[in-house]
Amino acid sequence: MKRRDFLGKAALGTLASAGILSACNKTENNEATKTSAASATTPATSQEVIKWKMVTTWPKNFPGLGTGANNLAEKINQLSAGRMEVKVYGAGELVPALEIFDTVSRGTAQMGHGAAYYWKGKNEVFQFFSTVPFGLTAQEMNGWLYNGGGLELWQKAYASHNIIPMPAGNMGVQMGGWFNKEINSLSDLNGLKMRIPGLGGEVFKRAGGTPVNLPGGELFTAMQSGTIDAVEWVGPYNDLAFGFYKVAKFYYYPGWHEPGTTLEAMINKEAFEALPADLQAIVKTACQVANHEMLAEYTSRNNDALDTLVNKHKVEIRRFPEEVLTELRSLSDQVVKELAAKDAFAQEVYESFSNYRDKAVHWSEYSERAYLNIRAKK
Repeated sequence: MKRRDFLGKAALGTLASAGILSACNKTENNEATKTSAASATTPATSQEVIKWKMVTTWPKNFPGLGTGANNLAEKINQLSAGRMEVKVYGAGELVPALEIFDTVSRGTAQMGHGAAYYWKGKNEVFQFFSTVPFGLTAQEMNGWLYNGGGLELWQKAYASHNIIPMPAGNMGVQMGGWFNKEINSLSDLNGLKMRIPGLGGEVFKRAGGTPVNLPGGELFTAMQSGTIDAVEWVGPYNDLAFGFYKVAKFYYYPGWHEPGTTLEAMINKEAFEALPADLQAIVKTACQVANHEMLAEYTSRNNDALDTLVNKHKVEIRRFPEEVLTELRSLSDQVVKELAAKDAFAQEVYESFSNYRDKAVHWSEYSERAYLNIRAKK
């Protein structure tokens, strides 16, 4: 065969093959077009994005608390691979800070981020699920809620309000608060107006003070104007950000009133039950992750902030006198027992909480307390 004939036949074969491939490609493209057109007319329900609103009691993007709510929303968005979009609204953006419970209950927003003691007007027993004076630490609260029956009781408490609660943050032991005068005895509490919520506020009232419940965004102005004489917010990390060192001289400890305050994700029951099972699991998991991550953040940042307050801003750190702490503890026991006696459910929650605390205290003697006492020795 001549070279010219060979090349010619090869070229014809190539063109033929190209024609076959071209025909095949056209057929495939036509089929794809048909499939695409069919898809366009078929509702893609599995791909619909579920959009939720989250309202919070915290100032927008406030360190630790506001960013903790943001973190929870981001976790849900990421874990759902875009099937859910949770948008966060800070206090006052959609509703006022102390109206988020009702907003979630009605379903106007599907989620809320706050603390259960803010809603004691709904039911005083709610306070057990945030913090109790001289009660459980953050680690112990997690133990009671996740493994000691606390979460089931919390869900029962909120059920009539169409809300499912989940732990979604903790700040650890708080500071005792900022004061414009020294506290040297119980008499120094008489007539003192202090922002202090929850059961701690009732204890403070019985000690002679006047408790005031204000949202975080109003605290600095209230101290600056003299509307209140003292304020407790959280601890060094948040207190530094709020600038309380500019309006108060004395910073007291320990935080007897809030030894481990659990923050909550409130979820509208109907909205949650409308989710498919895997997205329900994602929301639960995201809450657990956010709960642990917030405590880790506060543990990491509080000491650095305290160092700044003391060494840069010359804040005076004071310990409450033993006389004051002893009386506050006695009053706390009274307040909690009186709350427990109000109805059968309150008694059930109190017994669960106090029994768990007794166990935690006993174990701590051989674990946390024993270790910390040894570590403190030089």
